[in-house]
Amino acid sequence: MKNGNFFLSATVAVAISFLTIGCNSPATDTTTKTTEVAEQMASKPDMVAIKTEIQALETAWAAADNARDVQALLAFYADDAASLSNNAPMVVGKAALQKDIEANFAKKAKGATSIYDVLDVFGDENTVTEVGKSTLKDASGKVISTGKYMAIWEKRDGKYLCVRDIYNDDVKAK
Repeated sequence: MKNGNFFLSATVAVAISFLTIGCNSPATDTTTKTTEVAEQMASKPDMVAIKTEIQALETAWAAADNARDVQALLAFYADDAASLSNNAPMVVGKAALQKDIEANFAKKAKGATSIYDVLDVFGDENTVTEVGKSTLKDASGKVISTGKYMAIWEKRDGKYLCVRDIYNDDVKAK
């Protein structure tokens, strides 16, 4: 009987200890958690503004492309940029990019114009990946070809520069 009282007393003591510890736990500071969540939300990049900025770059890119302005196009690229074009070897660095752009202009039909539409962007303020579509029209405005591309932009000295791009044509309609 003494053992029965001992186990009952020990069980009650343990239960009271757990109850005391549980009641004395520090309260969660909801103010701190709310502040942390607000700071995380505030630090998220404004992707709508970034998409608008990248679209402005693509619109300027199209204007330079349509004007056949090699130097203006090169200004969009970082010195260490790489371009992966459709059915062609990778082109790395501005000197190689210049030769590639000049060769493409020599093949481009007179009066043809390009349009680049940004479909999506993701990343942060410093590195943005863009997904877009391109349309090439002849001098009369008829669509000659369409394609899709991805570009990676890095902010360097406060300005986005293209560090990588990849492009390929859509299948031509028969």
